[in-house]
Amino acid sequence: MKPVFSAGLLLFMACMGATSVRSPVQWLSLVALLVGGLVAWGRASHWPRKVMAGLALMLCLVSARCGTGVMPQPQPGDPSLFIPRDGTSLAVRLVGRIHADGAVTNGRCRSLLDVSSLNGQFSRGRTELTIDPCTTPLLTGSWLELEGELRRPQPGSHPLLARGDERLALQRTWSRLRTDAMHVLRQDWTPLADARRTIAERFADLAGEQSGGLLAALVLGAAQVSLPQSLREGFRVAGLSHALAASGFHLSVLLGSALACTRTLPAALRLAAGSGAMALFLVLAGAQPSVVRAVLMGAAALLIRESGHRSRPLGVLLVTLVLMLLVHPAWGRSVGFQLSAAATAGLVISAGPLEQWMVQNWPQPLHRLAPALSIPLAALFWTLPLQLLYFGAAPLYALLSNLLAAPLLAPLTLAAMALAVMVLLLPAALSAALLPWMIWPVQQLSWWLISLVNWISQWPGAQLLTGPVHPLLVLLFALGLLPWLLPAQQRWRGLSLLWLLLAVCLQVHVQLRDDLIRVEQWGRQWLVLRHRGRAALLSSHGDELSCRIATRLSHGLGHQRLDWIAVLDPVGTDQQLCWNALARTLQVEQRGRLPLTPGQRLQSDGLSVGVADQRGRMLNVRFGTRVQRLRRSDLRPQSG
Repeated sequence: MKPVFSAGLLLFMACMGATSVRSPVQWLSLVALLVGGLVAWGRASHWPRKVMAGLALMLCLVSARCGTGVMPQPQPGDPSLFIPRDGTSLAVRLVGRIHADGAVTNGRCRSLLDVSSLNGQFSRGRTELTIDPCTTPLLTGSWLELEGELRRPQPGSHPLLARGDERLALQRTWSRLRTDAMHVLRQDWTPLADARRTIAERFADLAGEQSGGLLAALVLGAAQVSLPQSLREGFRVAGLSHALAASGFHLSVLLGSALACTRTLPAALRLAAGSGAMALFLVLAGAQPSVVRAVLMGAAALLIRESGHRSRPLGVLLVTLVLMLLVHPAWGRSVGFQLSAAATAGLVISAGPLEQWMVQNWPQPLHRLAPALSIPLAALFWTLPLQLLYFGAAPLYALLSNLLAAPLLAPLTLAAMALAVMVLLLPAALSAALLPWMIWPVQQLSWWLISLVNWISQWPGAQLLTGPVHPLLVLLFALGLLPWLLPAQQRWRGLSLLWLLLAVCLQVHVQLRDDLIRVEQWGRQWLVLRHRGRAALLSSHGDELSCRIATRLSHGLGHQRLDWIAVLDPVGTDQQLCWNALARTLQVEQRGRLPLTPGQRLQSDGLSVGVADQRGRMLNVRFGTRVQRLRRSDLRPQSG
């Protein structure tokens, strides 16, 4: 029953976004999902076999449709269809409506624009708008008239760098418009966007940027809030990213509180209170995949509970995924959807058995910890294959951080939601008088949570960096995890250990090989030298963007710190901290002179760079036993 279904669902989630294994392995997982669905509900008297077989088959078909790699295509009238096919830009005059708020970041604004007309012709589609310089935030519902250059988004030059074309295509956007000026025609009435903006701004004013941003994210989700990057990074490294993303946890807190307050009232009123709580959550957080899944599952569970029947969580999850993928197939490629579905599957399938196993095998004093540990353990290990596949990293102290943060998260979430309602409903004068006093204790709780996250994220090895993991290794790793996530399947644990060990050994072998990786993007070049698990870097530029990309490349390849960095460009004092945090040794160009003079070399064991000629035009780089000659001007390999 559940083991077959579990294997199919976990395999499917692990390989959904992997292009190289979509054909054989994904079909195998879908067949396992179908068989598991039939077996899991075949004996349930309340669910006819044919109905459940049909639902399982629908999920398989829809999943196959989402996983075939077919991206959405622009429809007639889309702005991208006007761009010349030779890749050149197109000078345009556009009229369109801002789709979502765009904050000012480093003097630049960016948002999606729903296009109405292009060069006086009717157009229907979206483009990504960038205004630089920008001093005024872009507001949802603003109608703008713009002139600028329309281009197609370029694919990322390396898999570790963001692929703007795929990201935009999933949002049904295939073009980019860059301009330096805008003319506002009018502003539509947008009550939902105004409400979200009011909550975020009011929280930031009362509690500060970090605490206010955290409280707003607990209500609206991080996708709706402009959070400091340091805060996002800290929560990610500590394994608490789910706390910032609107998800089932936030809905369970709100829905549970609403039902607890109305438990003595008639069923109709309890149903109305629960429905109102879910509607409020959906309206404020928006129709994100994780939010829609949580609301659908919550609504189904509420209806079944109030009708006097006992819900089957596994069946509710299956029906929810079917409905979501039928209505919006592109969600199948969303990382947020996959993580949400995998975490929920872990809670439904593994949390209960894990808790029972802990109670049966642990000493009596530790039995109280079983519920608190089984939930984060199930969610963590069910999402671990996806984390390795997409991010090549996993938080090492996620279990402990979830255990310590749990007493703070639930009251913080409930208090933030209550304050958000007060911000929207109280008159301005009463709100100004009451909210500063009421938010003070909540601000102290948020400060404790942020301090806890920052403390844990600074622990040694807080983030386990594995580097890029091949999808087949992810699948092998997922298979090895299953018998440990289902305690009833203990007879398979010996074999699963071999699978886990094989996956780890193969990944270590990949990480220890010698390699030279060259990345070029936005007129900048980076060269990563790798030898026996260590790495060094050459960068053509020393600005903030170059350091951010270098950090992303280093961590994405599995290297927390580099042996050394040579920057063929001056580095400002404000960027010095970023570069120093990335490597043990940093050499930069100063006053037009190379970091190294002829005859000098910057080296560590198996990795080195040196000047090859007296004029400093050529560089010799060595990684392991291999040596290549590079031209300083563009870091491109030359023969010799």
